[in-house]
Formats: sequence, structure tokens, C-alpha cells
Amino acid sequence: MTRDPFELRDMAIQAGRDLEDATAERIIEWAIQEFGDKFCVTSSFQDTVLTHLASKVAPGVDVVFLDTGLHFQETLDVRERVVKQLPVHVRSINPELSVGRQDGEYGTRLWERAPNECCHMRKVAPLDNALADYDAWAAGLRRDEGPTRANTKVVDFDAGRKKVKISPIARWTQAEVEAYIKDNNLPTNELLDDGYMSVGCWPCTRRTAPGEDPRAGRWAMFDKTECGLHV
Repeated sequence: MTRDPFELRDMAIQAGRDLEDATAERIIEWAIQEFGDKFCVTSSFQDTVLTHLASKVAPGVDVVFLDTGLHFQETLDVRERVVKQLPVHVRSINPELSVGRQDGEYGTRLWERAPNECCHMRKVAPLDNALADYDAWAAGLRRDEGPTRANTKVVDFDAGRKKVKISPIARWTQAEVEAYIKDNNLPTNELLDDGYMSVGCWPCTRRTAPGEDPRAGRWAMFDKTECGLHV
């Protein structure tokens, strides 16, 4: 049984204050202590930092991956490496419609005409459905990723889903992420070494020029930098 939303909200507000200066491991420990198997981690498999951190604190933790049907093969390769190498339970969540059925019902290449609608069907709605099993979820958001994420709290209340939302590495810098990956020999998406600073679905992701916002390569043809999962 899920907890009362008002209880979760109050818990999130207090924890956001108490854990602001805590390590990522301590934040995950708090989540496990409070929620147990009602807590999950989400990952886009751009890198595996958060997944690795969670696996150390809570081996066997659920890792939710939104398999949109439009991922780069390099992203799927990271998923398979995680399944084989890390002690976590990867849950690959599919949209209600395959890409082919979406094309048939809404027209081909919907992402070029209505990217918000496409993102909702292939990401937002599937995540909403997957999170029904949990009271709290963690994401790898960082404040240095761009203006839309600058105010990310380490623990917050996801009012839309009525869940506690946890961002254990919110205060980390890109340099800290890279150092952690190197120190722990973690798998990362090969596209990060090929000019991509943020990796999403292949139709809506391009390489990023030096000096650009890290998320400038996402939905570059639109005034859009978020898919809706974190808005």
C-alpha cells in the first residue's frame, strides 16, 4: 500500500532541508531506510553513475529504464552491460504503442510535428504507470546540466505523481561525474565521446557544439529542452 501523499510531501520537504549537504550515498541510504522496495532508481543509461551508487547501497534495487523504441544502439548497449555487470534489477518499460502503431494512428515521424505529444506517449505516460508501484524514485538530475535543472533539490515532492523525488547527485559537477566514472571503471554511452553531451531518442538528439548548453542538442529544432519527465 502506498503512503498518504500529504505524509510523503511533508517527509520530502523536511528531508530536502536535512540532506542538502549529505553525500549521494547517504541520500540513497535514507531513501532505502524510509521506503525499502517502494523505492526505485530511473536511468536513461547515458551513464551509470546513479545506478552504480544505488547498487552499492542497496544491491538488487529496481532500475527503471524507459525503452521508447527510438534509442540509439549505444544506449541499449549500456543497458545490457548494466544487466550483466551490476547487482540491480533493470525494468525496461515500453510505451503502450509501438513506434509502428504510433505511426499508424498519429502519422509518421510525430516527433517532427508534435514532440511534446510524442514524449508524453513514449516517456511520460510509461513512467507514470511504472511509478505506480513505488512511493519514491530517484533520478540522475544535476544542477549544472542547464537552467531548467539549476534549482533541483536533493529530495523533493513530485506533486504531479504524488511521489517523493530524489536527486542524489544534484550537487555534483560534470568533473565529479567523470572522476567517479573513471575511478569505478563504469560503462558509459559511447556517444558522449562523439560530441553528444546529452543523449535521448535518436530523432531528437544531435551533437553539441563547444560552449553550448549541455542540453542544446535535445529537440534542437524546437524551443524545448525537457521531455516532460521532470517538469
